[in-house]
Amino acid sequence: MISSLLAFLAAHAVVVIAVIKIALLLFIVLTVNAYLTWFERKVVAHMQSRWGPHRVGPHGLLQPLADGAKFLLKEDPTPAGVDKFTYFLAPLMALALALTSIAIIPFGPDPLPWTIWGQKVYLGIADLNIGILALFAITALSVYGVALAGWSSNSKYPLLGGLRSSAQMVSYELALTMSVVGVLLLAGSFNLRDIIGAQAQHPERGIFGWNVWPQILGFFCFFVAAVAETNRVPFDLPEAESELVAGFHTEYASFKFAMFFIAEYTSMITVSCLCTIMFCGGAWRTP
Repeated sequence: MISSLLAFLAAHAVVVIAVIKIALLLFIVLTVNAYLTWFERKVVAHMQSRWGPHRVGPHGLLQPLADGAKFLLKEDPTPAGVDKFTYFLAPLMALALALTSIAIIPFGPDPLPWTIWGQKVYLGIADLNIGILALFAITALSVYGVALAGWSSNSKYPLLGGLRSSAQMVSYELALTMSVVGVLLLAGSFNLRDIIGAQAQHPERGIFGWNVWPQILGFFCFFVAAVAETNRVPFDLPEAESELVAGFHTEYASFKFAMFFIAEYTSMITVSCLCTIMFCGGAWRTP
């Protein structure tokens, strides 16, 4: 039985390795998402002379687990008059696109010095020759999840929030794309690994070989546009709580709200990784 299982795994090594990498990446991303929320709440609390989460576990470290359990067990009402298909599709689309975009990010050298079942192993899910174009295409589609959520909720607050968020994301999409043109010209490739390799051609320069120095204007444009794309402060107008209650996800609760929440923080991780790759030498190339 065991030998048959091992033979099956060896025969389908490419698929098995891909599934294992996807599972590991999902675990890491979801864990980082959880503790990014804890870190943000702690930092904001200390800035306001508060404790922040501190009751569940030491220093509140188990608070993300408690929040996750609450989202899973909480009542999940569906407001009257919603377009049910679109209402349920929107959070699923937002989460799926956010997780798909991070699959294009490379996390290690190409390839690793060891193999599994004779297969070379790469620290990444998809190694595309047009990686940056595919990444921008996926992130551009994420606006549909926001727009559909606001429209399908049958309420003025989500509708206004969805319109605001859609307008902001579309507006800054051009700035985000144009800010990396100089980096692509320097690297001569759309492949993210090639962009990292181009910054390592002169190791004696150290951090001064990074693209951030010749492309300092592009870096600041990318940074501002990335913050706006992820609807973070000070570009959080789409979720203006004092005016719109909560923006496009006002009528969402329980796990559907959690899906929007996870998608937002996953997008933050993706643009942070992309900024490191495009302008700061790449994580594993950093001196």
